[in-house]
This record gives sequence, structure tokens and C-alpha cells, in this order.
Amino acid sequence: MPRDEDDRPRPKITHELGQDLSLLSVDDIEARIALLMAEIERLKADATKKRASRDAANAFFKS
Repeated sequence: MPRDEDDRPRPKITHELGQDLSLLSVDDIEARIALLMAEIERLKADATKKRASRDAANAFFKS
């Protein structure tokens, strides 16, 4: 019997934009900063890859 998506365990949210930070320790905040910086680098790398792909397609069709 197939499982519903609602039955699957949901991943723990590690940070939510705009979240109240008053209850977090300095270590928690630094861990979140590291996590967010790693995610920013991942996004930048993917954007660079997609830009290169788009530029290659544009160059091909303009020839």
C-alpha cells in the first residue's frame, strides 16, 4: 500500500528567515551562520553553472 506524503518524517528546520533568535546560544547562531554561508556558496555555484549553460546556448544560436 503506498504511503501518503503526510506520513513521511519531515526534515527538521534548522533556520527560518526572520526567526526569533533570542533563545539561541552563540554556538547555535554561529552554527546557523556556517550553514547559511555553505548554502549561499552552493547557490552561487549553481547560478554560475546555469549562467555558463545559458551563455553557451546563446552563443550557439547567435552563430
